[in-house]
Amino acid sequence: MIEKGLVQVYTGDGKGKTTAALGLALRTAGHGGKVLIYQFLKPPALELGERGVIQEHIGSITMLALDEPWDMFESMGDQQAIGRVKTAIREAIKKVQTDAHEKFYDLIILDEIVFCLDKGLADIDDVKELIATRDPRVELVLTGRGASRELIELADLVTEMKPVKHPYDKGISARRGIEY
Repeated sequence: MIEKGLVQVYTGDGKGKTTAALGLALRTAGHGGKVLIYQFLKPPALELGERGVIQEHIGSITMLALDEPWDMFESMGDQQAIGRVKTAIREAIKKVQTDAHEKFYDLIILDEIVFCLDKGLADIDDVKELIATRDPRVELVLTGRGASRELIELADLVTEMKPVKHPYDKGISARRGIEY
């Protein structure tokens, strides 16, 4: 479907990185493409609106999640949790690398992998290898806060989501169906 796959990075402190990637997934699926969305640090037990609708209604999109418990506020202080997550992320990237090399999918989205790289939970060399060994017709999208200069240089397209105004600033917490 795609003649020349590019590497896209959606980063920044603003809202919308995952949402933009999901929109691209729908666009690709709408044109008959196969999509893999792999969510890091968003365990299967985490209730996310997009998972149910994709799994029930859109057969050309496969959605997977790293099956390791993770709490964005507490896990970074737990060395055992960090160790388990690092191992699981490395294994997941190796599996995705095979999928990308064999072109099982036209579009592969690694949701929150940029954050994982920024926090030292994923290794940039693993991501570089994924980029280098993927079939040249596979589009790759990496999302998350904290894109490094090195990752930005590897990408063909980088979009930075910048907060201008956010309801969190007024004490409005995440809303079901909008933020998750």
